[in-house]
Amino acid sequence: MTSTVLVEIADGVAVLTLNRPDVRNALNARVLAELRSALESLRADDGVGAVVFTGAGGRAFAAGADIAQLRDYTVHTGLAADMQRLYDEIEAFEKPTIAAINGYALGGGCELAMACDIRVACPAAKLGLPETMLSVLPGAGGTQRLARLAGVGRAIELILTGRLVSAEEAREIGLVTAVADDPVGAAHDTARRILARGPLAVRLAKLVVRTGIDTDQRTGLVVERLAQALLYTSDDKREGAEAFLAKRPATFTGN
Repeated sequence: MTSTVLVEIADGVAVLTLNRPDVRNALNARVLAELRSALESLRADDGVGAVVFTGAGGRAFAAGADIAQLRDYTVHTGLAADMQRLYDEIEAFEKPTIAAINGYALGGGCELAMACDIRVACPAAKLGLPETMLSVLPGAGGTQRLARLAGVGRAIELILTGRLVSAEEAREIGLVTAVADDPVGAAHDTARRILARGPLAVRLAKLVVRTGIDTDQRTGLVVERLAQALLYTSDDKREGAEAFLAKRPATFTGN
């Protein structure tokens, strides 16, 4: 049986490719299970420093939940919230995550992209949350993450109307980070830049930003100070400073 999630690792970067191109990489229970399994393996792989998500076929990143399964969803399905819980795991993943949006990113596909730290879209990409047309709402984090990325007013407009936005508009409103002709290549370039930094600093910086955005500024600043104090004790801090002064590349160990 063909895997619905392909995993390729090279130069410290893992690429997870949603592999259902015949249905625009629609997300069903099997895809979610394979994504979760892949992430568990990558979390324990010290040779992987960043994770890129993309879609197979060149037409779509992911066109949302599989409507064939949606017909059978019940109140218990909603309360279980399997997709929402998985995307929470992706948002909290210890290693940087990048969505390479190479086509349509709709519904659960858009929500997957929003759970990533960085989003790069091709010029032809279309993003949106059209769930209200099916008399459901974006239930995998879309109501919350879109509001944080694009603002409350814009989020309400896009969710209530189901309007799709172009890659350029998505960039303008903060829904995507950048637009590139080759989003997977651009994601690799970004990942390589991240991998050249201190891995402990990268991990803690992501943690501090994610934690601070959901609390008040004073609390966020306390978390920032504690993280910085911890980094000041690290071997990598000493190596970074010494390498800079010696005008040589740093060799970080993550300690």
